[in-house]
Formats: sequence, structure tokens, C-alpha cells
Amino acid sequence: MPGDFLEFEKDIEELERLIAELENPQRREQARAEGIDLDQRIGQLRLELDQVREKRYRNLNAWEKTLVSRHKARPYTLDYLRLAFDDYIELSGDRLGGNDEAIVGGLARIEGRPVVVIGQQKARDLRERQRRNFGMARAEGFRKALRLAKMAEKFRRPLISFVDTAGAAADLPAEERGVSEAIARNLREFSVLATPVVAVIIGEGGSGGALGMAVADRVLMLEHAIYSVISPEGCAAILWYDKGRAHEAAESLKLTAQCARDLGVVDEVLPEPLGGAHRDPPAMANTLRAALVRQLHALSQAEPGTLVEERYQRLRSAGVWREAESPVSG
Repeated sequence: MPGDFLEFEKDIEELERLIAELENPQRREQARAEGIDLDQRIGQLRLELDQVREKRYRNLNAWEKTLVSRHKARPYTLDYLRLAFDDYIELSGDRLGGNDEAIVGGLARIEGRPVVVIGQQKARDLRERQRRNFGMARAEGFRKALRLAKMAEKFRRPLISFVDTAGAAADLPAEERGVSEAIARNLREFSVLATPVVAVIIGEGGSGGALGMAVADRVLMLEHAIYSVISPEGCAAILWYDKGRAHEAAESLKLTAQCARDLGVVDEVLPEPLGGAHRDPPAMANTLRAALVRQLHALSQAEPGTLVEERYQRLRSAGVWREAESPVSG
């Protein structure tokens, strides 16, 4: 069980620590010697914990969802590839200049169906974070993703893309090697891939780094993931010159999965285990697998040309809005 609690989980933390203390073997042995039954008390506390957690997570605001989406114990792309897929074989390199380890991908099977998978990969310890650049891809990462996407098209395999990044790399090496051009090329090429494409926002869906991997026939999003043109901190710094107002920016950005679904940006929101995906990764992987199998089955019925045309219409309809007419004054 993850031991890192978020800032809004103080009451949950206290209950879990109390339960852990009562379940300590020495404490239980001492209580048994004194004729005290701790099982009933532990059961009551667990019931209270479930109630508190359910109430807390039912009413998360946008900033709290942002914190959940960034939880360091939250499952990453490689976790889902291990839990939800079979026979995963990683493929490396962009065949042009290098191998960006912020992007992973390769061949796999899901419920027996061969697929190509790509995804952004964060990390949990400092050394791994540095190696993967915190999941922020440079140009060669997006080119690797495109190479695998073209492979999926060539061999008529569906493409599944996992999105989880604060944004694309913005350092000098990334700019020197053309990260902006690589993202733009992905936007164009993914839009005309003649094979089914499903994207899943599993954590942070940040800016162009997310868009460069998320052009798809169906976009799924986990319940406590976020999807936004900019991070709340970046937005607050630009608008108010104060990163401390990130919680206000998060509300204004409409970055939650529920907002994205209402705006037509994503097609389906996948429920997470109580307390977030990091509380029960296998359960979350089962939910994800079922959703992917369902979507792939539906998409596989369409001809490649139909897929491309419907994807085009889906992209064209994004952001459409209607302005109400002003009443005519007498």
C-alpha cells in the first residue's frame, strides 16, 4: 500500500496509520494477553476509512485531481504493459538519430489480438527519472513513436498510445533537434494512419507533449487524470506571476477527465479504484484492458478509409461552439 499521502488526505493518513499500529503483531499479542479483541476495532476503523476515502474522492476539485494524477506510485505505461498486455517486446530507436527513453513502445498482444503500443514513461527514483527525462520526450522520442505508428499501419495492427507527461522537453538539445517539428509531424501523420488508433490519458496529459501522441479514433481518460494545454503552475505564472495560485488555474483550465468528456475532447472516462489507480494497479489494469478490447473490437469493423475520414471529422468537430444570439432591442 502506498505510504505517500497527498495534502488533502490527512484524515485518511491518520486512519491508515492507526490501523497499521493496531495490526502490528506485537501490539496484537499484547492485547490478546490482556484479553482485548482488536479485530472488532480494526474492522470499525476499516469501515470508517472506506467511508472517508469515498467521500473525499467523490468531491475532488481540479487541483486535487492534478495531485492524484502526479502521484509517484501511480501506474505508468510500463506497468500497464506488464499488467494488461501479453508478449510485450520493446523496440528502440527512431532510426534517425537516437533512442529517447522517455518514450517506450513495441509489439504486444491484448486478449490474443496483436497490437503496437507506444507510451510516455515516467520514473520513480532519481536515476531513472534523469534517464527518462521525467517522461518529457525530445524530438527523437516523437520520431520513435511515429516509426512504431507507421509499423502498425504497415502490418495492419491497431495502435495503442499511452499519454502521461507534463509536456514535451523544452531544453536546448530538444530544440536543436527539432522537437516542435517532430510534434507537428506526428499530429499530421497520426491523423491519416490507416489503422485503428486508441489513445489513453493515464496520468498527466500536458500540452504538445500529450498531443503528439494523442491523435486517435478514440481517446480514453482515467478518472483522476488531467488533460490541458499547460500545467496549472505554468498558467498561474503567466497570468498572475504567482505559481502559488495553481489551484485557481486548475479550476479555470477545465483539465479534469469529466470536463474533457463534457467538452468532447475524450470519448470515455474510465473509473479508478477508490483512492486512485495507485491504490490497486491490477484492478485499474483490468478496467483498462476491458475498455481497450471493447474499443478495438468496434474500430476493427471499419475499413481503413472510413477510419481516416471519421478521424478527420472528429478532429474538425473539436472546439466547435455556438454563440447565443443577443436579443434584439426594441
